[in-house]
Amino acid sequence: MKKVYFKTFGCRTNQFDTQVMMSKLKDFELTMNEDDADVIMVNSCTVTNGADSSVRAYINGRNRKNPNAKIVLAGCGSHSKGESLFEDKKVFGVIGHSEKEKINDILKYEKPFYQIGDLKHIDTTIVEEFIGKSRAFIKIQEGCDFRCSYCIIPSVRGNARSHREEDILLQIKKLASNGFGEFILTGTNVGSYGKDQNSSMAKLLKKMSMIRGVRRIRIGSLEPIQIDDEFKELLNEPWMAKHLHIALQHTSDKMLKLMNRRNEFHTDIKLLEEIASKGYGIGTDYIVGHPGEDEKEWREAIERVERLPLTHVHAFSYSKRDHTVSATMRPEIKGNIAKERHRELTAIIKKKNYDFRNRYNQNLEVLIEQGRDGVYHGYDQYFNKIEVKSDEDLTSNWITIAEVNVENDKNMAIY
Repeated sequence: MKKVYFKTFGCRTNQFDTQVMMSKLKDFELTMNEDDADVIMVNSCTVTNGADSSVRAYINGRNRKNPNAKIVLAGCGSHSKGESLFEDKKVFGVIGHSEKEKINDILKYEKPFYQIGDLKHIDTTIVEEFIGKSRAFIKIQEGCDFRCSYCIIPSVRGNARSHREEDILLQIKKLASNGFGEFILTGTNVGSYGKDQNSSMAKLLKKMSMIRGVRRIRIGSLEPIQIDDEFKELLNEPWMAKHLHIALQHTSDKMLKLMNRRNEFHTDIKLLEEIASKGYGIGTDYIVGHPGEDEKEWREAIERVERLPLTHVHAFSYSKRDHTVSATMRPEIKGNIAKERHRELTAIIKKKNYDFRNRYNQNLEVLIEQGRDGVYHGYDQYFNKIEVKSDEDLTSNWITIAEVNVENDKNMAIY
């Protein structure tokens, strides 16, 4: 039986898509050793030019180290760079998003193939197990209707479309019966779920919470305008993770306009303060160094960051993406300036996170994900990492920590 190795780049959506493909392998053996593989499935990311470069570098390296393995490209990069990689014979085959559920048959092809499919497909696969994971990722939608000026994703993932509610709930029931208690909702633009099905994120969450075994639900990322009154009513529910990731991208109104965003600072700060008042940690995405971000805009932006109740940040130094509006904008920001702004931003959020962890350092519910030699790691309900020392094997167990020692970059406890 031929062996297949999966290499996954990028976001949680790609991680879920990899699990979908793994679940479809009937006539192949899954291997965790890329050197032993007969087929290497590369689930690619194309969000930046740098992401494309990383994928290409991996493919070139595998072709040198394991020239007999067939490399098949999947993921967002198949829609942006798949044709050129195929024509250059860097990969044996290319499949688009709509083809991944056919992976078992496609991998039997004896001749090179380019099977890109379309951008309207919705998965119907029910994933019952997550290999190597203690938490389950649930993809609830695909695509995005936003047209942010820096982003290529709508052109490689398509417009927003929701998975069927009955498929989502069935998948959660099966995973819960297999011992999973924490579920992370993911997708290209998660908060758009339900708008094409006369439903909403809040309605889905309520139904999920009724399933036996569901202990905690996290939501990958929401846009500020997607958090409505119906959603806010759920903030006190015990099954809601006490952390929301709300994608602001910037805090200067000029920059938000340049980025073609749908949020503004004066409404963002009201929303975040309201959520923080419920005892929530709040994370965000933030792009620094986008074209047009002069010193005046940056100073205004960073002063506003100081005012926000943020506890986590996924900060990016702007990276040009070909075929986007931002790629043509001027003036460009020098790399050393962007790096310094990145450091300034992350230092502020690190301090805010430290202060938050000191306020919320008791009665922490932790799902232990991994560990060895008596040292285990997991995340609490606020999405803060905890290192736990124990003589017991705590892997994949839920534990309650009465109180933790708060250190600069993590919490620590003895159990």
